[in-house]
Amino acid sequence: MASFQDRIIRAAKLDVDLYEEVEADKGAMGQAMGVVVLSGVAAGIGSVGTSGIAGILFGTIAALVGWYIWAYVTYFVGTKFLPEPQTKADHGELLRTIGFSSSPGILRVLGIIPFFYGIIFLITGIWMLVAMIIAVRQALDYKSTLRAVGVCVIGWLIQGIIFWLFFSIFGGLGKSG
Repeated sequence: MASFQDRIIRAAKLDVDLYEEVEADKGAMGQAMGVVVLSGVAAGIGSVGTSGIAGILFGTIAALVGWYIWAYVTYFVGTKFLPEPQTKADHGELLRTIGFSSSPGILRVLGIIPFFYGIIFLITGIWMLVAMIIAVRQALDYKSTLRAVGVCVIGWLIQGIIFWLFFSIFGGLGKSG
């Protein structure tokens, strides 16, 4: 089994073979979740200046929930609405590959450096999106990168709507006054 650190680095380097490897490795689910947690904690630490210490816990929880929702939505859209003839995948394959596509997000910890927050989050966000497109293309066995982009965009929009609804309904809880 490949080392966790090696897999994180290879995922961040956009190594297509890594995404194929974790797609096939059912034992990599814990590692994929570990990447999502590390990325979420890094985002929380990197945004302490704007969200405070609570942002670490919130960022980690949001990363885990977002990962699961996005993987499920991507699975559904990619296998039911936009499959290619050779598309064959399960939810676990998408959880594993999408989890590793969060690897560049670990660098968001550098957002704690004054004046770097915005640029670090922008760069890592774009980098994670590119990794996500590769992860989806590999997990869904697509030949078309453009189709993977479409699935990611649709998944992102649906996830955004789900989060918006959640925060619209529950966002005011815990606020006083």
